[in-house]
This record gives sequence, structure tokens and C-alpha cells, in this order.
Amino acid sequence: MSVLSIILQQLVNGLILGSFYSLVALGYSMVYGIIKLLNFAHGDIYMVGAFVGFAALGVFGGMLGTNWLGILAALIISMILVGLLGMLIHRVAYQPLINKRAPRMSILITAVGVSFTLFNGVMVLTNGEYQSFNTSLGFEGIGIGPINITYTQIVMVSATAILMLSLYWFINRTLYGKAMRAIALDQDACRLMGINVTRTISLTFFVGSALAAAAGVMAGVYYGSIHFFMGFVIGLKAFTAAVIGGIGSIPGAMLGGLILGLLETAGTQLPFIGSAWKDVFAFGILILLLVLKPTGILGKSEIERM
Repeated sequence: MSVLSIILQQLVNGLILGSFYSLVALGYSMVYGIIKLLNFAHGDIYMVGAFVGFAALGVFGGMLGTNWLGILAALIISMILVGLLGMLIHRVAYQPLINKRAPRMSILITAVGVSFTLFNGVMVLTNGEYQSFNTSLGFEGIGIGPINITYTQIVMVSATAILMLSLYWFINRTLYGKAMRAIALDQDACRLMGINVTRTISLTFFVGSALAAAAGVMAGVYYGSIHFFMGFVIGLKAFTAAVIGGIGSIPGAMLGGLILGLLETAGTQLPFIGSAWKDVFAFGILILLLVLKPTGILGKSEIERM
């Protein structure tokens, strides 16, 4: 293959990988933007979403098939159930600490505890084994010169774009989206204005968890297997993407995920780096960016009020 064809093929692969990072990074940014919490359990919610989608496809695959119709049904069910799980986690684990105005470190440790609970729970249920996410999609696609783009890749990128645009519309055009943006600025003023802050924060967890579940199902379909450890690395990568784009910024999370995915795939083609060093390359870029622009690409400096 020529150098140009390799670059174009890696560009396609980077968009796929970046789309997964973006969907998970959106949950990080939404939660941090509204309550300033780094929800380190979010990567494991992505993992749970993949397993819920796997179970739903097993149930509905016999009726609808393991084609796109069955996958769509599994995707929707996973988004709803895992979204409700996100709301439950907020109500049980985070909201009592928020109501008591506990230190942020206490809430952060609780998030780590939730992460280990989900992680070990799925590990016990699956005996720590890989699960095959079998579908009947195949590897058909279209060829553009030496570049091969499968229909699965096209659908993945398109679905990610639809979800991101839907979220952007929801945040900027709906009443609940405006309430989220208002709470991110001043919770006490929102309470005085009659906004149900707790319900709005729960909705934020629902939306963020549902997007992570969608990413988990799509990752299972794309890679063909899932396992209980899959949320750890992508959780770190998605957090990295959120920081690159600007933590707390919705467009920044989208942009950061795509940039990180493209950087990773590009790094595998560089001399002396390859796939074994791609994580080092990605986190090295993060360190360099934080040195040059600590707030991220689209992030804004915040002034602490005394």
C-alpha cells in the first residue's frame, strides 16, 4: 500500500475509535460541568452497557435477528436500562454526599468505590471470561481506491454523529438542557428560581450513562467481543479526551475524542512507536497539551468566587 492509502485507512480507523472516546467523554464532561465531579465509574458504565446490549441481543436476536434491526433494539434497551442505572448510582452514592456538602475528595473516593463494584460484579457474573458479541453483519463495504470502508464502520460513525447532534440539540434547545446549563453556573440561584436541581442532575446522569452504553454496544459489535476489563482503559482514554477538548465542554468532549482517536491511530504508523507504544504516545500528547493550554482546546478558565 502507498503512504497515502495508509494515511486514509488510518483516518477511517481513527474516526471509529474517536467516536467511542467521544461518546464516553461526553458523560465525563456533562457530570463535571454540572456538579464538578470526576465520575471515574463512567468507564465501567460503558462496560455494563456492552453487557446489557449483549444480553438484549441474545433475547431479541431470535425474533429480530442479529442484523441491524436486532442490534438497534439491543442498543435502545441498553441505553434505557444503563441510563436508569446511572440515575440509581447518583441517587444512592452521590446525592447524599452532595446534600451534606461533603468534600469533593469524599465524592471522588465514592466514585472509585462504585467503579470497583461494577467491575467486580460483572467479573463474578461472567467468571472473568470474554464473551463473543456475535452478529450477522459481515465485512462487506465499499472500496475507494485502495481504501476499504465497511458498512459497519459507516453506520458506527453515522450513529455517533446522530447521537452527538441530538445531545447538542437537547442541551441548547430544550427546557431541561437550559436547566442543566443554568445549574452548571449557579445551583443556589436555580433553586430560588424553582428549578428542581436534584431531578436535573439525575437526568444528566441518565443521558451521560445512556451515551456510554451506546458506545459499549457499538464497541461490542465492532470488535466482536466484550469483557469485564474493557471499561478501564477506555475510561482513562475518554477522560483524556475530555481534558484535551476542555473538561465541562460538550463540543470539547466531542472534539477531544476524535482528536485522541486520530492521534492514536497516527501514532501506530510512526517509526519506533507502533501499536505497543500508542498509549504512551496518547498520554504524552495529553501532558504536552496541559503544559501549553491547561484548560484544553475549548475549555475556559474559571474564577473561584470567595
